[in-house]
Amino acid sequence: MSNVENAGWDVTMLLCDAAESIGGKLYILGGGWSVVLRPGTPTNMALAIKLSVPWHETNRPINIRAQLMNEDGGAVENAEGEVIFAEGQMELGRPAGIHPGSSLDAPIVLNFGGVSLPAGGYVWQLFVDGEPRARTSFRVQQGL
Repeated sequence: MSNVENAGWDVTMLLCDAAESIGGKLYILGGGWSVVLRPGTPTNMALAIKLSVPWHETNRPINIRAQLMNEDGGAVENAEGEVIFAEGQMELGRPAGIHPGSSLDAPIVLNFGGVSLPAGGYVWQLFVDGEPRARTSFRVQQGL
C-alpha cells in the first residue's frame, strides 16, 4: 500500500484482487498483497485508490494515469507488446456548503484482468496531471 502526501494531495493506493467504488466508498477483495506465486499465469489485479483532492484542484479536469513498470523503471508490456496502463480524466465539483480549503475525496478503482508476468519485481505508479503521486510494488516469483 502506498500513501503519499504531496503538494496538498493525499493519495492512498492499495493493490488487491478486485475492487469496486460504490456510493463514495471502496469495496476491496483480497487487498494488500505484494507477491504473486504464479509466473506467466494470467492474474486478476486491481488498484483501489483514494484521492483526497485539494480545494484549489477541484472544478477542473484532472488527468489520472496508472502504469505498470518493472523494478528498473521500464514500462511493462502485455503479450501483444502493448504497455500495461490505464488512464482517464475526472472532474470533482465542490458541493454546496463546503468550506474553502477543504479537501474532497475521490475513490477510484482500476481493474486489470488476466495480467501475465514473468518472475521479477514490479511497481504500479500513479500519476495525477503527469506528476507521480503514489506507487505500490509487488513481486512475481515461483511458489513452493
